[in-house]
Amino acid sequence: MKKKSIFLIAATATLYFNNAYAQETPKDSAKVSSIDQIVITGNSNPKKKIESSTAISTFSAKEIQKQNPISAAALLQRVPGFAVETSGGEVGNNLFARGIPSAGAYEFVQVQEDGLPVFEDGALQFANADNFFRVDNTVSRLEALRGGSGSIYANNSPGGLINFISKEGTNDFKGTAKLETSTYGLIRTDLNLGGALVKDKLFFNVGGFYRSDDGIRKTGFKANNGGQIRMNLKYVFDKGYAKVYYKKLDDRNTFFLPIPLTQDGDKLKGFQGFDPNYGTYSYRAISQLNIPQAGGGFFNRNLEDGIHPKVDVLGAEFKYDLGNNFSVLNKTRYTNIDMNYTGIFPAGAPKTGADFAKDMKMANYQYSLVSTGAVVNPAFVQKLGFWAIDKQMNNFVNDLQFNYKFDKGNVTAGFYKSNWKSHQYWNWSNILATATDRPELLNLVDPSLSPSSVGYSKTYNGVTDMSTLVRDSQIQGSLNDLYLNLDYNVTDALSFNGGIRYSRDYYRGYKVNTTRANLNNSGLTVDGTHGFETTTADDNMNVLGNQFNYWYYDIDKVSYTLASNYKINRENAVYARFSHGFRSPNEEAYYNNISDLSVIKPVLTNQLEVGYKYYSRTFDIAVIPFYSALKNLSFTDVYIDGTSENKFANTTNFGVEIEGYARLFNNIFEVTFNGTVQSPKYKDFKGRNGDGTAFDYSGNTVRRIPKFYFNISPAVNITKEWRAYVSMNYYGKRFQDEGNTDENKLPSFTEFGAGMSYQLGKIRFAVDGTNIFNTIGITEGDPRSPTGSGSNIRMARPIMGAAARASITLDF
Repeated sequence: MKKKSIFLIAATATLYFNNAYAQETPKDSAKVSSIDQIVITGNSNPKKKIESSTAISTFSAKEIQKQNPISAAALLQRVPGFAVETSGGEVGNNLFARGIPSAGAYEFVQVQEDGLPVFEDGALQFANADNFFRVDNTVSRLEALRGGSGSIYANNSPGGLINFISKEGTNDFKGTAKLETSTYGLIRTDLNLGGALVKDKLFFNVGGFYRSDDGIRKTGFKANNGGQIRMNLKYVFDKGYAKVYYKKLDDRNTFFLPIPLTQDGDKLKGFQGFDPNYGTYSYRAISQLNIPQAGGGFFNRNLEDGIHPKVDVLGAEFKYDLGNNFSVLNKTRYTNIDMNYTGIFPAGAPKTGADFAKDMKMANYQYSLVSTGAVVNPAFVQKLGFWAIDKQMNNFVNDLQFNYKFDKGNVTAGFYKSNWKSHQYWNWSNILATATDRPELLNLVDPSLSPSSVGYSKTYNGVTDMSTLVRDSQIQGSLNDLYLNLDYNVTDALSFNGGIRYSRDYYRGYKVNTTRANLNNSGLTVDGTHGFETTTADDNMNVLGNQFNYWYYDIDKVSYTLASNYKINRENAVYARFSHGFRSPNEEAYYNNISDLSVIKPVLTNQLEVGYKYYSRTFDIAVIPFYSALKNLSFTDVYIDGTSENKFANTTNFGVEIEGYARLFNNIFEVTFNGTVQSPKYKDFKGRNGDGTAFDYSGNTVRRIPKFYFNISPAVNITKEWRAYVSMNYYGKRFQDEGNTDENKLPSFTEFGAGMSYQLGKIRFAVDGTNIFNTIGITEGDPRSPTGSGSNIRMARPIMGAAARASITLDF
């Protein structure tokens, strides 16, 4: 099963290369020319890419189709400056922009649809922005901006803007239908339709997808199941347009977390009983949780629901020419999200059965399977966090801007208003299972005692700690921002850009206090006969109290940017930009410091970048050196016991981004490439750990971010119809944590993909393979359980194993 994708690709490739070369422009070309591309993200008005004084990457719908990314994160790997971790599955992945460290998610960039945020804050606890967005055939193009003017056009986005722009209807009725399958049980259908209801006046576009698959990692259940629908209606009149749109997303995705591996010199290899490419602790045999609560009733959860967001979005956009070179544009959107999040989070590394029993202070011990009661002697056991989070979120946003054009440029002034709220409830327990990639729940008892004795069992149906952490909290934001942007053409070749944004933002929230309880006097039984005094699983249950702790935090900040672009000729340009921005404290920082919010501050960012761009019909290149300095970064990873690291630091980074495309030998050979070289370092990072020990990480390399990573994808247009490609993604060495110790190094890895397509009229056949050589590529260690010394077992999160997808697409 592991090698199916390799065999499938190799067999198809053999047939592929039997075709003759053709000296013609291919129908299935990977990329359109950049020389005339127009960009809108991070600019006050649409302008040619070569005239924009920003670092911006663009991907058309056709280019996205050729790449056929397995997730939004996989697509963003093609953007220089973005270090992307894709090992979480389709959603829940992490993006680090220009070496800015964080606990994960999309903390320093804003993910947008049509210029407004998918959700205002893309880094709320367990609410990564990609949880609420899917790439499908309704996307017209992607524009990904790094640094630059991001802080002028959006909140909390000094690292950049990621803007997915939707398709709209035209006078010509067009449609796309796609059917896709895979080596891992995938069945996916995509459909998009667009056209005119009234010619030249009223246009529509509607589309979406539905998908079900077993997952590349073997869960024993449907790992991904669901879909979305998106639609818009646009009315065009003499002086502008009005558009309304709606999105419905209802999708379930399994979230994959660290698994055990073994250290072998500088490499990580599979742990006994665990397949590093296809194994996971998120398995059907441990998927059900049903435990009584100290306040009455039962708490139940099904791991098969995974990350399950239900998202409803209703929006509108209006543009009107006021005359005398004045125009007004207003965008508004309401988003409602109801999400259940269930995942398995390992509590440290596996232990031998004897060592785990010793930690539980048991001189005599016996393991048995919860499913059958059979006594077993597992080589290794694993304590796992069964984390359940419910989030109710909503966001109303309105962006009003006025634009004035004059002979030498334009001025844009705007007011941005966003109200958002997120309420969350956590109920976490710990379970005990075999340390294998098809784990089974275990009970642990002391056979020297009778089943009616106090403390006889350390488990309750495989649960070692019932509701060990319960949290009820809320955060809400009220953002009120004014911004002004000036574009001025000094000459036909030299342009100037300046922008400023004033943010008067208010954040507030609460948390509910908790107490400890157990079920010893509840009258409930563990097995129909014996009471809960016979088990320790309920001894430290968390129970919500009746005390609410409220907090308030206000932001009063100015962001600004200055830039200049010099167009040497039609194909060459250079630019320089300085920007100052900020990121508000994240949700966990507020929660951890609720008694004294003075210790947290907005993250201040200063960035300087210069760039050279060359765009032609056959060759593109952009080389962009950059420097950044950040103050007041907070580190807020939640540990397995529910505490947070709660540390603060400054960082600096110097790097170079490179991005290019070439079409050679009369369009037979194409290659796209991007890469980043950087040196992100901690500065003034010292203090004390939770156990009181001192640390000083100043000068160390920031965690989880490589100094060097790149992607290159050559393609051959064998004939007008046939096309083949390979891709190579290199991810350099990193450190799991701030200490930069040898035992916390994450080795570099190289992942290869390959694919081919055949265009038969309006029908396209394609096969795409990912990680075709089954590389064990580690994107992160286990930030919740720091690695200890004295063992070669490492907890880490590898990329998915080899897989292949086959698709048929009809354009009509």
